[in-house]
Amino acid sequence: MSEIPLTTLVGTATFAVGAVFGWAARTSEFCTMGALSDMVFMGDRRRLRAWVLAMAVAMLGSQALQAAGLVDLGKSIYLGGSIAWAGAILGGLMFGYGMTLAGGCGSKTLVRLGGGNLKSLVVTLMIGLFATMTLKGLLAVERIAIEQATNLAPARLGLADQSLPALLSALGLERTAARLACVAILAGGALAWCLKDGAFRASRGMLAGAVTIGAAIPAGWAVTGILGADDFDPVPLASFSFIAPMGDGLIYLMTYTGSTINFGIAAVGGVVAGSFIAARLAGTFAVESFADKADMLRHLAGGALMGTGGVLAMGCTIGQGLTGLSTLSATSFLALGAIVAGGLWGLKSLEEGGPVAGLKALLGSRI
Repeated sequence: MSEIPLTTLVGTATFAVGAVFGWAARTSEFCTMGALSDMVFMGDRRRLRAWVLAMAVAMLGSQALQAAGLVDLGKSIYLGGSIAWAGAILGGLMFGYGMTLAGGCGSKTLVRLGGGNLKSLVVTLMIGLFATMTLKGLLAVERIAIEQATNLAPARLGLADQSLPALLSALGLERTAARLACVAILAGGALAWCLKDGAFRASRGMLAGAVTIGAAIPAGWAVTGILGADDFDPVPLASFSFIAPMGDGLIYLMTYTGSTINFGIAAVGGVVAGSFIAARLAGTFAVESFADKADMLRHLAGGALMGTGGVLAMGCTIGQGLTGLSTLSATSFLALGAIVAGGLWGLKSLEEGGPVAGLKALLGSRI
């Protein structure tokens, strides 16, 4: 009996975890853009608390794997490279603004696609196209120029890597103590803020969805770092992120022969499948198309901005906002801040009728 290839094992496990992610995201209406919209227009912070709770769960689980020596998060793209501060800011703003035009972030786009939304199919295609163009196509020259002009090597700043514990260590705190302090303050503070609200505690669906989605992040690290461990040909350490994988997925569909399903491609497929199953069982699966020409153009522009911005920022609201933050990467916090700022700008722009008016309204508002 032949042995199952390691890539097949990892791909199958990833697809399963992605399906659980998609199911949870659909049934709990988990969405970062929706959370910002609820907060700005209705004063409802429950979905925002759900997102923050997922962040706390992701961080606690990932750091537990690191502390136990089961994975080395230092090998992830979030800690192993240069400090891409300019890309994080510019790309984050682009992605945040784009997700308001497209009606949701990368993960929400996949979840809606699983539910029959044809608008999300178009957005997925645009994200994949522009992500690939920015990675290795027409826009790659500009991306590389930005990186070469602005990226900083952590060693130049006297840091072991770009994590918050490394920053505290450079200031004199012992590394393990620095890591524990960061987790206690960030994850502990997030949990306290989320669970102090009675309305959120009563929203059991949101609570369950947030915990499940947060737990998917360390599950991703475990799939690649433990199941995918091999002395000669290990699977690259990764967890959930959706922008570049959408582009990889499109390429895989067009060039199946000789291609291999990596973690990202399997995760994208799993999320769509999980959402589809949830929608069918709930009786909510429905084909939805564009309302008019303006609606289509907004979604096209949103997909383009998310594809380009997501690559520049090295992740989306999940890739940087949950997976990156779970590694305690300083760049991830910077990227997330830019994504949130871009999202708020986009929401105000839709309300006020344009980006300039939206920026003025945002700067003059108290959210």
